[in-house]
Amino acid sequence: MSARGRPPAALVWMRDRDRGARPVLSEQKIVRAAVDLADAEGIDALSMRRIATELGSGTTSIYRHITGKDELIELMIDSVYGEAPLPPPPGDDWRAGLTEVARGFRVSLLRHPWLAQQASRRVALGPNVIGRLDHALAVVDRFTHDATRAQMIVSAVNTYVLGSVAAELADREAQRATGMTEDEWRASIGTYVRQVVESGRYPHFNRRILEADDPDADARFEFGLDCLLTGIASGAGGTTP
Repeated sequence: MSARGRPPAALVWMRDRDRGARPVLSEQKIVRAAVDLADAEGIDALSMRRIATELGSGTTSIYRHITGKDELIELMIDSVYGEAPLPPPPGDDWRAGLTEVARGFRVSLLRHPWLAQQASRRVALGPNVIGRLDHALAVVDRFTHDATRAQMIVSAVNTYVLGSVAAELADREAQRATGMTEDEWRASIGTYVRQVVESGRYPHFNRRILEADDPDADARFEFGLDCLLTGIASGAGGTTP
């Protein structure tokens, strides 16, 4: 039982969910409406009453299909994990396979900004979530047959993707909140940064400002992922070179 005395939302997968849904309203339509609402307005906008309004239905009708918000979010997570088909069975190149896994996860998180927070705070156990985890573990099996190490490697990759996407989403939110583009923000702090550079107090910061390129989010993501996979290859005790 959960802290509030209710069974975990993940138990939705243990019961018979074929409730004879009417053509007008179904679990699939409810979940799709909830995903669309969360994409547009954030997870805090989600409520059973609001979903009912979006679907032109009564709240009671929603509860005939889904027991509450926790269960709804569980179904939403599994739904978005199932939007793209699973990649084909992995070949021998585990790095290429994990790169594909990481890129696909990033695409989902950026498409659904609410997903990053939910994926970080709750364990989802729907068939699409488990299917993607199983695929990632199959990829890592090409590197190590140690189940504990394999799980830790997948966790490390997922954690990296979540952190990288969190930074991207923070940039998006800053632009939304300020109404300023990246170039406009840079222009607004230009005088201050110039004063800092001219002070000469921070030589390494100065080199970053004056000499370093400014790679975009895709390049930063790929660089960090490559560093992570290189570290795994050299230090995680795999069974292949």
